[in-house]
Order: sequence, then C-alpha cells, then structure tokens
Amino acid sequence: MSAKQEDVKRPFADFPPSVWGDQFLVYHQQEDQTGYEKLVEDLKEEVRKEILGALDIPTQHTNLLKLVDAVERLGIDYYFQEEISQVLQNFYDAYGDQWNGGATPVWFRIMRQHGFFVSSDIFNGYKGKDGAFKEPLENDIEGLLELYEATYLRVPGEVILDDALAYTRGRLDDISKDPSLCNSVVSEQIQEALKQPLLKRLPRLEALRYIPFYQQQTSHNKSLLKLAKLGYNLLQSLHKKELNQVYKWWKSFDVPTNLSYARNRLVECYFWSLGVYFEPQYSQSRMFLAKVLSMETILDDTYDAYGTLEELEIFTEAVKKWSTASIDGLPKKLKLVYQMLLDLYGDMEKILINMGKPHHLNYIREAMMEYIGCYLKEARWANQGYIPTMEEHKEVTTVSSGYKFTLIASFAAMGDVITDETFKWALTMPPLAKSCCVLCRVMDDLVTHKEEEKRMHVASGIQCYMKEYDVSEQHVHDLFNERVEEAWKEMNHEFLRCKDVEMPVIMRVINLARVMDVLYKNTDHFTHVDDELINHIKSLVVDAIVM
Repeated sequence: MSAKQEDVKRPFADFPPSVWGDQFLVYHQQEDQTGYEKLVEDLKEEVRKEILGALDIPTQHTNLLKLVDAVERLGIDYYFQEEISQVLQNFYDAYGDQWNGGATPVWFRIMRQHGFFVSSDIFNGYKGKDGAFKEPLENDIEGLLELYEATYLRVPGEVILDDALAYTRGRLDDISKDPSLCNSVVSEQIQEALKQPLLKRLPRLEALRYIPFYQQQTSHNKSLLKLAKLGYNLLQSLHKKELNQVYKWWKSFDVPTNLSYARNRLVECYFWSLGVYFEPQYSQSRMFLAKVLSMETILDDTYDAYGTLEELEIFTEAVKKWSTASIDGLPKKLKLVYQMLLDLYGDMEKILINMGKPHHLNYIREAMMEYIGCYLKEARWANQGYIPTMEEHKEVTTVSSGYKFTLIASFAAMGDVITDETFKWALTMPPLAKSCCVLCRVMDDLVTHKEEEKRMHVASGIQCYMKEYDVSEQHVHDLFNERVEEAWKEMNHEFLRCKDVEMPVIMRVINLARVMDVLYKNTDHFTHVDDELINHIKSLVVDAIVM
C-alpha cells in the first residue's frame, strides 16, 4: 500500500456491537430424548390416520381442510408432507375451482400456498349487486380474518382480491379499536394479522404464536397440540447444537477484534438461515448458509465501510484467482476475510464430496464473484461521487443486495432435489428470484439510506430516484412501499406458474422474502438489534416451550 494503513481515510460506520456475548459458545447436551422421539412417532401415526381417514368422506372435507391448516400453522407440516399433498390433490381433483365446503378463504389460501392456481372468482359471491361486500361479513371477525389472509395470495390484476384486502383491512382496523375488545384475544389476533399477514410470517415464529392460541380453542385436537410442542422442542435442540457449531467457527477468527469495522452478527445470520429452512433434513445447508450470510455481512462492510478503492480492487482480483497464494498481497484485515472465505468453501467442499456433488460449489462461487463484482462497481461510484440512473442502480444493486447469491448458496447440500439445472435456473435470475431480489433491495434501501448518507456510501435507490425524477423523499418512500407489495404479487404469480424447479427450491425464495419482512420492515433490525428480534431469537434457540 502506498499510504500507511493508519493514515488512510475510511468511510467508517461504527456499528453497534453484538448483544449476545459468548452465550452460544457452550452447548449443553440435552437430556436423553429417546422417550420423546418414540412419543412423537406415536402421535404422528395418530394424526396421520386422522388425516387420511377423513379423505374419502366428503362431509368431512371442511374439517379436514381446517386440520391441514392447523398442522401447518403449528409448524409440524414437515411430518406430513405426503399426506397433505395427497389431501390437496384430492381436493383439486374433486372440486377444481368450485369448492363447496365451508371456510372458502382458508381453502383458497391453502390451495394457492401449495401451487394450485385456483380462481379468485369464487369471491365474487361475497359482493352484492351494488359491488359492495355483503353485510353478514361486516361483523364476522373470523370470516374477515380468513378473507384478509387469503387476499395476500393474490397475483397482479386480481381486482376482487385487491378490493377484499382494502375492505377487510379497514373493517379489522375499526374492530380492533372497539373499547369492548380492548386487550382481548380477538383484538390481539387482529393486530398481529394487520402487522404481518400469514403469507409473510416465518413458519417457526408462526408456530410459536399459534400454539398458545390453538390451545385456547375449546375444540383443539389434544394429540396435535402435544405433537406441536414436543416437535418444536426436539427440533430446537438440533438448532441449538447447530448455532453452537457455527459460533465456534466464527469465534476461531475473533471477528470483533480482528475486523472491528464489521458488524458482528453471527447469531442474527443463523436466525436468518433458520428462517430460510428450519426442517431437520437441511441441517448442513442451514449451517453453511449462516456462515455465508455472516461473510456477506463482512464483505458488505468491507466494501462499504472500510476498504479504500485501491484495496478493494486488489481484493476483488485476488478472489477471482481463488488460491491461498493470492493472500500474500492483501492488507492484513483483508487477508483474514479471504482466509475465512477459503475456509468456508473448504468445509462445504468436504460435505459435497461425500454427497458426490463437489462441482455444485462452482455455481456458488460463480454467484459470489458476480455479487462481489457489483460491490466493486458500487465502490467506484461512491469514490467518484457518482449518482447512477435508476436503470444503472437497479442492474447493479439487485445483485449486490446479496439475495441472488444467498439463494444459490442455500441450495448447497439440500439433497437430490438440487441438480445442475437448479443452479443454472437461479443463475439466470428467473422472474421468481428477481422479484425476491427487488423486494430485498427496496426494503433495505427504505430503512438504511438515512444512515448510509452520513458517510461516504454509494447513492441509495431513493437518492437516485429523487435526482432522476425530481420528486420528494416521501413520494419515493410511498412508491417503494408499493413496489414491495407488487413484488409479493409477482412472487405469488411466479410461484404458481414456475415449473422449472421443485417446491422445496421455490420455498427457499418465499422464505428469503419472509425473512426480509422480519429483519427490514420499517427499521433495520439486523444492524440495530432490538427487543423484538432478541425475543424472536431467544424463542427459537434459547427457550423451550413449556409442555
């Protein structure tokens, strides 16, 4: 380096430290769970019989639909994937678009959630001749909530569902303010739905929220409730073990000391990966993704809040060469970043060799190089003080948001469902992935641009839009929030149309969008970890459910 390291002027960000200390460095072995596992198997068999027993009895189909809904909301649908698929295929074959049981909005939501493109015309019957929603619905709180949740499965152009969303949101908001309902379970349920609809909830957090609510229902299924609690705690013990392993990896590099400029967010990154997939079969993938996300955070802060342009050019070139020999020419801190990357990929390579798929790593590296290349382009813009056009900004920052790379990295070690074609599909940025990446970019810009403007940082999408179209910041905020909702509609549409990859792949995209709704809605919870996120993390990897 031509200048001494300490004399270099850097765009330092001064991020808050981790809130967790080293509490996850120690893993306390759980008591012997053999007895619990046997009980879980017995309960699973009981519920399985109940699901399949009602399948051939049409008069039981509404109850069966509600049972499937409960199983999913209790977070134990991964136990019954085959049975649920069989039930919904049976429903589709028997009814098509013409469901004639009760709980129509629940039927519509669940069918669409599972890839059945049922028609929204079934809701035309909810309106009178004057085009307004019929009176009985006005004060039917359960019906309003069911319809409200169903509307979030809409695709572009579904006016009936746009109208239904505006109507149900308005009515539920009014009802929640009724003094007679103050602090009631109903009021709480409405407020939670208005804050975050089911479609945008992480399944594991929804299970935590729904279990106590389900328990209060007089008609609840005792076996199902017990299975939900036991299943939650058994899986949590695996998650605790994973977090401990990932944390030890992070601790071995002593990131807070050696890379003090970067956010120390390993625990939050594990939460992120847990949001992408919580099921037991994805354990190796989940730990790898947590490490990838923590490396993305370090790379983001290295390019945005530490490296000079000269250093970043050298670092990017070294990563292209991808060899230990390239480390020598790097500044001290960047040597460590490079070493962490090599270590991360080395660990996954061993796993993929055992699976007979070591070449899958090449696709993930290709995605990482594209991602880092976009970071370098942003660093050049920031260095020149250049404010790009919206088109230029979108082309680069949709990739630099990291979600394309994250999605592709999430496929590692997922099993036979992932093929070379899966990676090739994702690398082309298909519409489903693009909608998710746009959502990520826009939500990130909305909550981080103010802080980033205080230091030397590439112009945000908000700044670019204001300059190009000469409009107010509030106007852009409103427009970008609309874009988030449009992105969800587009994802719904692509989810229903996409036949190039299987459902487990598609669900990675949906869950990545859901994590954004938890970490970046209204504020940057990831950088400025608050009580809400702390409580989420504690409930997922610290506190077991009381049986």
